Amino acid sequence: MTQHRPAHREQSARSSWRVGIDTGYLNPVRAGRVVHDVRVLLILLSVLLVGCGSAAPAADQLKFDAKTLTGEDFSGASLAGKPVALWFWAPWCPSCRAEAETVAAVARDHTDVTFVGVASRDKIEPMKQFVAERGMDGFSHIADLDGAVWKRFGVTAQPAFAFISAKGKVDVIIGAPLADDLDRRLDALAKGEPQPGLG
Repeated sequence: MTQHRPAHREQSARSSWRVGIDTGYLNPVRAGRVVHDVRVLLILLSVLLVGCGSAAPAADQLKFDAKTLTGEDFSGASLAGKPVALWFWAPWCPSCRAEAETVAAVARDHTDVTFVGVASRDKIEPMKQFVAERGMDGFSHIADLDGAVWKRFGVTAQPAFAFISAKGKVDVIIGAPLADDLDRRLDALAKGEPQPGLG
């Protein structure tokens, strides 16, 4: 004999099945998984955004191409994002000759700062001789024969320094600072602090 389920029970079972499907995303276990997945996506997105924004902008003055005294190509943009000290000099300059030993020494001591010499106002051979005689070969030197790099930094007299922070801030000092003063400036530069006396 065939038994028939009451109509109201069959309707209730169907309704429960539908509710189970329609409200599945509200299940505590599934909801927890969704929240976890969203959190993971947000973390990944934040990492990507930080990575994209970590590149330091290049100072306008660093947008140049030049040749070193040894004839190699040199891109100013390669210095972006680093603490940099540019030393502007000329081989015949008495003050440059007098401070060359000090500059070479502080460059050796401050390995956390990239040093680059920018020679101008003379020819290649006297520039090379200057570097060789004064032991200045511990860092690269640009042959700025037409003075274009000097002009970019507003340098009109030698010696001079341009201190460029990793964030692209440029401070130019005309003259020959004492060794202690130069040390303080390089320490501040490496730490990302303002240049002493310049704020």
